[in-house]
Amino acid sequence: MQKLKDNQKFSWSALIFVILFFCYFSCALQLYIVLSGHSNLIGLRDAIIYSLIWLIPVLLFPNHTRKIAAVYGLVIGALSLISIGYFVIYRQEFSQSVFFVMAESNYNESHEFIQQYFSFKLLAVLVIYILIGIYLWRKVKPIYVKNSTKWICSLLIITYALMPLFISMAVKKTSFEKATAHLMSRMETTVPWQLLNSYLAYRSQLTNMENILNHLQTLPAFENLKDANGDTPRTLVLVIGESTSRQRMGIYGYDRSTTPQIEQFKKENPEFLVFNDVVSSRPYTIEILQQALTFADEQHPDLYLKKPSLIHLMKQAGYKTFWITNQQTMTKRNTMLTMFSKQADEQFYMNNDRNQSSRQYDSSVFEPFREVLNDPAQKKFIVIHLLGTHMKYSLRYPKDEQWNYFKDKDKIAFKIDDEKLDYYNSYDNAIRYNDYVTTTLFNLFKNSQENGFMLYFSDHGEDVYQSPPHDVLGRNEKAPTQTMYTIPFMLWQSPKWRASHPNNYQSYVERKFSTQDLIHTWSDLAGLSYDSYQPEKSIVNPNFHQSIRWIGDPYDKNGLIDFDKLLK
Repeated sequence: MQKLKDNQKFSWSALIFVILFFCYFSCALQLYIVLSGHSNLIGLRDAIIYSLIWLIPVLLFPNHTRKIAAVYGLVIGALSLISIGYFVIYRQEFSQSVFFVMAESNYNESHEFIQQYFSFKLLAVLVIYILIGIYLWRKVKPIYVKNSTKWICSLLIITYALMPLFISMAVKKTSFEKATAHLMSRMETTVPWQLLNSYLAYRSQLTNMENILNHLQTLPAFENLKDANGDTPRTLVLVIGESTSRQRMGIYGYDRSTTPQIEQFKKENPEFLVFNDVVSSRPYTIEILQQALTFADEQHPDLYLKKPSLIHLMKQAGYKTFWITNQQTMTKRNTMLTMFSKQADEQFYMNNDRNQSSRQYDSSVFEPFREVLNDPAQKKFIVIHLLGTHMKYSLRYPKDEQWNYFKDKDKIAFKIDDEKLDYYNSYDNAIRYNDYVTTTLFNLFKNSQENGFMLYFSDHGEDVYQSPPHDVLGRNEKAPTQTMYTIPFMLWQSPKWRASHPNNYQSYVERKFSTQDLIHTWSDLAGLSYDSYQPEKSIVNPNFHQSIRWIGDPYDKNGLIDFDKLLK
């Protein structure tokens, strides 16, 4: 058994400072993120786990501790400055989306970025950050333990670090590829894996997106396309919400005051249309937009790859197209969203955060929307994609008193358990903030005096203990409730547009409609006709035909259900 010399005794202080040093470059930012309420503890937990890996060479070669720490500090510390600087500027974690934005930027844009964001505050934060790192390095000393202890500790660190891989394969029975991807996602809070994994993920998703875009470019154009509005200057706006159920909106009869601003907008604008019985066909963002923005539907789910999209339609009709999004950009799930956005002429990506469960408010879309409204193009089509009331609900609105409005059980129509109350109230608070965002967008469009219309709908709903027996949280296509599919659907038309487009839309607000047929309604509103257009599928057409509103997984043999036969 190894016997340690007198000058090689184990020191707790040495161990603590070594751990602090090796964890500092990944955990300092994650700790701040947790304490500031920007995100949850998961990132900090993972950063600690994968930072401890660097203890292994220190344990095995204690006499080289200072050299190992110096190399680690120079390399990993330098790389961590990228993440720290990015967070100071944008209040977002570094992700593969950042590589996407960087690739889209030219030299002039990069130069303007440096001029705009290089500030005393940024410099001060980086200097303090570096000085703390140097201080911790100076406190680093060798850790002397017995050989058996070295190997046991090293084995425990490696085992714990690789546990997600083992659990995925042995317990969840996933493939090695998926298990590895899960492991890498756990490591992406830790430098240098954060940068490496973000870049690899970016390259992978970029390849997938480019393949889809290249395929879509081969699709034939719309045949016999006609625009009833000719060359009249106009601006048409489509606002897509997220996870917002109309059953929790005051304007749709909910007891709580979750939509005071849009209700006031309605009073001031009697012509504002609120459709009362619109549903989504899928309870997931990607899947519903593959239908709503294309000719795909529950009976023909693959048509989004076989026929051109709504963006293609508007471009062919002569519109300059814009996509403004507060959704994440280049994540695995969101590649399809980015694919839709890349079909537009100009894009504004407001959310490049690594973690969707972070504070990224939808008010970020206001400024680019103002900018686009001032674009000189005669015919503009603008898509605004919000983060809406996406889980985690408490992150969708500021923490101040104004937006933390619902705190107790007041006006909740059923008895709710205390452990569910925070979720219930935070969802209502998120809807109240979403009400502010959407009403602001309607007012910005109205005050611009542009000729045209704005249509707002949510991609799907969310069941937050709403459906009896009040035990469901979120969405589950295999166990559907109506609340998961009931969505807001609202239309405002400018005075100029109404003057040249007299209509009877107010008599249509009780029609039963599914957003799987949105492209037909949009075509009708915009005055576009073509061979694939079906007026009977447009909620605002006199010839509208009520059909079965299918919901569910169209790829499941028995996956489709008639929404109107669902129990509330």
